[in-house]
Amino acid sequence: MAEGKSIESLVAARDLLKTSLDKSRVLGLELDGMSLRLETADQRLLSLESAFRPASRKKCTFLAIGDHIDCAIRPADAVLKVYESVRELEHSLLASPCSNLPCYLSTVRKLEQALRFLSDNCLLAIQWLQGVIELLEDNGMTNERYVLNLKSSLSILQDLQSSEMKSHRDGGALSIAFDKLECEFKQLLTENSAPPAFESLTECPVTKDACVASSPFPASVMQKLQAILERLDMSNQLESCIHAYVDVRTLSARASLQALHLEYLESPTLQFDDEQTIESDLERWSQHLQYAMKHVFEHEHRLSMQVFEKLGQEVWTRCFTMIASRTGIAAFLQFGNKFTESKKSPDKLLNLLKVFAVLDDLRSDFSQLFGTKACAEIQTLTRDLIRNVVHGAWEIFWELSFQVELQRQSPPPSDGSVPLLVSFVMEYCNQLLGDKYRPTMIQILVIHQSWKHEKYQEGLFTNQIYNIVKEIGLNLDSWSKAYHDRAHSFLFMMNNHHYFCSLKGTKLGDMMGESWLRAHEQYKDYYSTLYLKESWGKLLAPITQAATDLTAEEEPIDRDLLKKRLKAFNEAFDDMYKKQYNWIIPDEDLREKMCQRVVQAIAPIYGSYIKKYTTSITPDDSAHRYIKHSVQSLENMLGSLFQPKHRKLGNSKSVTTNYPIDNMKNAMTSQLYLTLTAA
Repeated sequence: MAEGKSIESLVAARDLLKTSLDKSRVLGLELDGMSLRLETADQRLLSLESAFRPASRKKCTFLAIGDHIDCAIRPADAVLKVYESVRELEHSLLASPCSNLPCYLSTVRKLEQALRFLSDNCLLAIQWLQGVIELLEDNGMTNERYVLNLKSSLSILQDLQSSEMKSHRDGGALSIAFDKLECEFKQLLTENSAPPAFESLTECPVTKDACVASSPFPASVMQKLQAILERLDMSNQLESCIHAYVDVRTLSARASLQALHLEYLESPTLQFDDEQTIESDLERWSQHLQYAMKHVFEHEHRLSMQVFEKLGQEVWTRCFTMIASRTGIAAFLQFGNKFTESKKSPDKLLNLLKVFAVLDDLRSDFSQLFGTKACAEIQTLTRDLIRNVVHGAWEIFWELSFQVELQRQSPPPSDGSVPLLVSFVMEYCNQLLGDKYRPTMIQILVIHQSWKHEKYQEGLFTNQIYNIVKEIGLNLDSWSKAYHDRAHSFLFMMNNHHYFCSLKGTKLGDMMGESWLRAHEQYKDYYSTLYLKESWGKLLAPITQAATDLTAEEEPIDRDLLKKRLKAFNEAFDDMYKKQYNWIIPDEDLREKMCQRVVQAIAPIYGSYIKKYTTSITPDDSAHRYIKHSVQSLENMLGSLFQPKHRKLGNSKSVTTNYPIDNMKNAMTSQLYLTLTAA
């Protein structure tokens, strides 16, 4: 039973396997047929794909072009709207700005903004349209009308994009508007820049406050000027207004100086040889420079700063510098430099000190007005002038003692008076020691020492004065030895020592001291005694002995001897009087004193002799003819000695001699000039 069931199971399994194999064989045949069909379908699908691919690509291209056109339409639409606004704004600018300046400036600002917006939007639209055209051309679009329309639109946009640039060109709306603003700016300046009309310097304001009170523009005008400048600066059109401002203010500044007649500053042939001309020109130069600095240039400096304040220091300092240069600050400085180059002379030192004092007084003004980089040229001219003044003054001052020494070889005055050199140099030193020149001279010495990197030593100035006085003393000793007549030499030394005594109470006398003055007083007395002894003392010898003989009355009177002695006295007296008639004692008090001493020394002895002589002869004796001079006539003759041969000017007790001051000054200046220039 069991085996039968197993066989049946095996048979059933075999049948099942057989059936499965048959089905698999049939399925394999069917799959082979399906593979052929799939291959056919695949080939057909590839053909369809090739057919549909161009259509898909064209669809993408049209989608991209559409996007570019959409992007170009938005800025193009904005361009059209802005362009309409630009046309309206340009029409508004046809009016004059003077009617409503704030509105005009606002319109200019709006037009600039609109043109800038127009340019920016045109650029965007141009970029998108260029993209559309490039897509069409790259993808072979052959619709020429469509492409030409796009290119025409592109050309219009490119033309509109240049509207801003065209508006700035000559004839453009903005250019015309800027020109109108510049004209308005210049008109406002001109109407408010009328200078004061002065006929002379004396009518000009003498105080700084007088100038300050009339200097600013009215507030409304200042606001308009600043508004125009600010607008033009934002538009990079500032230079035209700067030049307009400089032109107008230069004319105003020149008009302010017109009454001063400054033609002499630029004269091609400056006369620095004539002392009076030099004094006159320097005095004018000093006054005119101070007025120009404190009133004209300071006014322009303040005005430039106020008008261009909002634009920065660099702008307003440049404007002021151009105004100052065109008005003539350089001419002032160059005139001073030309003077420093003139020939050396003693008076030149005093004039150089005056020039330095003026520059020193204006030092803070120069620093305030011309201390910026824009004024570099003016600073250079100023430094050159100061350097030339300091060096020139130092050189002349330092050479004075040497120049005095060089005069030692010149002859002394034939009249025995005080040499021009002595009186001139002593008065010159007195001036240098005075309050007017001493501080300035010391300041110059300090500056000059600093330039040599040396420290100024106290006493440097006074020591040089001492050296000059010392050289004068050595000159006097040398000159006194040049006289052949000892009496003449003694008179010469007496005059000069008395002159030194007269310096008491002066700056020079105070510096030299009391002991120095007392020494000269003693020398004066000493030489006056020697003079009397050497000249008139010897003259009295014959009649003094004769008067003694007549008084004795012990021996018979020898009338012939009396006549001979009287004749000898007359001849000696006449010779002495003739010789000393041209000798001079310049000081009146000393002259009177010396005449009295001579009279007192001679008249009593002579009178006594004449009295004894007349009593010893008979009335009809011809000996009376030997009495040539009466006592009174002799006194009159002696009293007329030592008189100056020129009219005396001023107080005889003053430091100067009795020579005409101008002649003495000119003569001594010429004399020292020769040695100074030779050095």
